Amino acid sequence: MTSRDDASGGHAPGISPSGGAPGGDPSAGTPLTRNERLDRLPFTKRHGKLLTGSGIGWALDAMDVGLISFVMAALQVQWSLSTTELSWIGSIGFVGMALGATLGGLLADRLGRRQVFALTMLVYGIATGAAALATSVAALMALRFVVGLGLGAELPVASTLVSEYAPKRIRGRMVVLLEAFWAVGWILAALIGYFVIPLSDDGWRWALAIGLVPAAYALVVRFALPESVRHLEAKGRVDEAEAAVRQFESSANILPPTPALIAAASERADRAPGATPGDVRVSIWSKRMRRRTIALWLVWFCINLSYYGAFIWIPTLLTGRGFDLVRAFEFTLIITLAQLPGYFVAAWLIERLGRRITLVSFLVGSAVGAAWYGLAASEPMIIAAGMTLSFFNLGAWGALYAIGPELYPTNVRGTGTGAAAGFGRIASIIAPLLVPPLLALGGGSGAGGELLVFGVFAAAFVIAALAAIALPERMGQPLEEELG
Repeated sequence: MTSRDDASGGHAPGISPSGGAPGGDPSAGTPLTRNERLDRLPFTKRHGKLLTGSGIGWALDAMDVGLISFVMAALQVQWSLSTTELSWIGSIGFVGMALGATLGGLLADRLGRRQVFALTMLVYGIATGAAALATSVAALMALRFVVGLGLGAELPVASTLVSEYAPKRIRGRMVVLLEAFWAVGWILAALIGYFVIPLSDDGWRWALAIGLVPAAYALVVRFALPESVRHLEAKGRVDEAEAAVRQFESSANILPPTPALIAAASERADRAPGATPGDVRVSIWSKRMRRRTIALWLVWFCINLSYYGAFIWIPTLLTGRGFDLVRAFEFTLIITLAQLPGYFVAAWLIERLGRRITLVSFLVGSAVGAAWYGLAASEPMIIAAGMTLSFFNLGAWGALYAIGPELYPTNVRGTGTGAAAGFGRIASIIAPLLVPPLLALGGGSGAGGELLVFGVFAAAFVIAALAAIALPERMGQPLEEELG
């Protein structure tokens, strides 16, 4: 049977996608390690379950982040808040996200991807529900900080877990599709904003109460999703790692290797030149890692600045242009719908053109969309420019999440991706605070102020695109294990 047949899942039971005996590469006479056995698999139901289970968590995360933009617009009217107070409500969650992303990555490398994934959902779900009861700006800000801790920790952990199970030839596509669930969550937030918040003065409270759902979903994550095989091996839990791999092989109708082949593969991995022992910590600032770390941090910073600066404020900026709350939410919902095709196009391109060129192209497209939105004056132009920004910006996010986990060895993969996300969250803290002074400098709400705001965001996207050029291209390559 040919490899083309196998890649599409049409292999016979007990035959590996390389066309030989289970657990080894007959052409080279080499037994396969557990990670190589995962890399050879076609996309199976187990992969689908992992992607969907992680994706639902991701969507709930996005729903929570998105809801605050609609809550801000409602509170501006109901609590008569100033733009400064609104900007702090928008920013405080990102302070928590910055800390959460860094701590979540560190914890994921020590405690496991799945454990931290479930814990983060529990934290931000409960805090979001509690925020529905807030009676002051201070109380709301305190709870949004706790929400941010959980939200920030979840994202790099979930993307790392999916990337470590994805076969190398479709790894990028799987992570982009995981990130596509972000659009689903943001659309849910827009629907809640459109249908729930305007119903009454307490509509924003009911919207936040819906945010309790992630707390319940944490149980699904804890008991239905697998732990990372690479993490289990690094911690010496080889029996659990072997059982996890066999579940995925069984889903593909592939027989597991014999104990002799497993032992031989383990011995080969231990002898491999440059292999990283599980108890050796590799610095993300080592000589070989330094350039990619700096470039990744810069991309994360700029894309966070532009994305959160724009999308947290768009509903409020629209009301500032004279649109009523319902009309502003309607425009935001339409603009948000363009996120989904952006992800799907990025998922298609990332395994054809590569990670780097896909990321750079979508960042350039984002810059064009941001500049166009700043110039847009009529309703059709606002919607068209907003949809362009939405399409390219979220496609860029998908490519960025695909790239991050591929850049680091297993025992610092969570740390590397989490640290980059944490640094990026500094920009997401700054972004909502940056909008009011930029608006004032540009002459206030309206064409002049928004032109300056979105001009700054367009420039940030250009800087991110230039930084992305420095990232290594790792399409179709195994996840790195060598020392830095």
